[in-house]
Amino acid sequence: MIITGITLEIEKIPLRTPFITALRRVDDVENIRICIHTDTPNIGYGAAPATKAITGEDLQSISKTIKKIITPKLVGETFDLPKVLDTLHTCCKSNSSAKAAVDMALYDLAAASNNTTLVEFLGAEPKPLQTAVTISLKSPEEMADDAISAFGRGFEILKVKVGGKDELDTERIVAIREALPEARLLIDANQAWGVDESLEIIKAITPLNIELIEQPVLGSDIQGLKTISQQSGIPILADEAVFTLDDAKKVIKEKAADLINIKLMKCGGISKAIEIIEYCQKQGVKCMMGSMLEGPTSIALTTQLVMAYSDAFSHIDLDSPLLYKKLSTGTGLKFFNNTIELETEEFYSLYILECADNTLYTGIAKEVGKRVEDHNSSPKGAKYTKARRPVKLVYEEKHRSKSAALKREIEVKKMTRPQKEKLIALQK
Repeated sequence: MIITGITLEIEKIPLRTPFITALRRVDDVENIRICIHTDTPNIGYGAAPATKAITGEDLQSISKTIKKIITPKLVGETFDLPKVLDTLHTCCKSNSSAKAAVDMALYDLAAASNNTTLVEFLGAEPKPLQTAVTISLKSPEEMADDAISAFGRGFEILKVKVGGKDELDTERIVAIREALPEARLLIDANQAWGVDESLEIIKAITPLNIELIEQPVLGSDIQGLKTISQQSGIPILADEAVFTLDDAKKVIKEKAADLINIKLMKCGGISKAIEIIEYCQKQGVKCMMGSMLEGPTSIALTTQLVMAYSDAFSHIDLDSPLLYKKLSTGTGLKFFNNTIELETEEFYSLYILECADNTLYTGIAKEVGKRVEDHNSSPKGAKYTKARRPVKLVYEEKHRSKSAALKREIEVKKMTRPQKEKLIALQK
């Protein structure tokens, strides 16, 4: 199997309400979705959002890195997962989000070529997971109302964004706890506090049964984080302090935090996340699997990684799809309140036929060979192809569910003839 190309598209997914933290306000998920093509029907998807405030990358830089640096290194290579992963992660420095998109697409391709889901490829079985749901940074009263609304919709684990720079963070946390005594609360300061402020707030909220506090000080302030961890009665989670395996080793060695937050966009993808997970397991340190505001492709793959290493995680923060105005079909995920499950349907293929009059026909089928026979000789063939026989198969993509194949069919049918020909050429 040879890698023949990497295609990119930009997704813009409206949010139900603005996502507000100490670092930024976001109204839409902006996401680059990539597909790795091969000379077979096997393909692999990955994605990365624009998170300049965290990784320093925007859509333009992610796209440029993938097109100009990564793609030339991978196209033409025989697919061998360890080898292509090594090529990916040594082709340039930094650019963790761009690498993450390609890394997860390579894993997705490896799973597809084995006719399995990613979690099965990693040696485990799908299982339900519970994610925290974000309460955005607003006034104490508004946040309490938002928390009550979320809890009423079945979201029992709430990740509360603080760091308002207005000395109201204690009030925010108290207001939510008083409104919801039974909710599980996680607090995320997004690096907005200093050491003294952190200790003051922690002292005030310790009686409130808070499960953890995430990254109270700047990610670069390891000593400050250590000071807080040593004096806090609430577990401290390192987020921006940990991008790489070396960062995780430093934080754990210094005992600067109780927990490690792993995000694929910070560390560079599934392969790098596995390195951190397995190191933390050896050290007896639990992790959170977090995420940026991401599209469903990367969330689905990250979810499967967590399923494969579920014992390593005490908390999960993969709530992006719950924040969308509308969750589209074909995502591979099912949600019930804050529970995430994986769709486990049978593979379906998108296919393109070249008709006798040189036109192109696009469809989906569970068994493409049989469907092509129908188009050529059976009354079950499509009305369009009956008048244009014989037809021949010129392109096929495997997808993990009928809904995913249907979604892709809509995309391909919107393509121009030259765009379809370019797609077909990737498999010749």
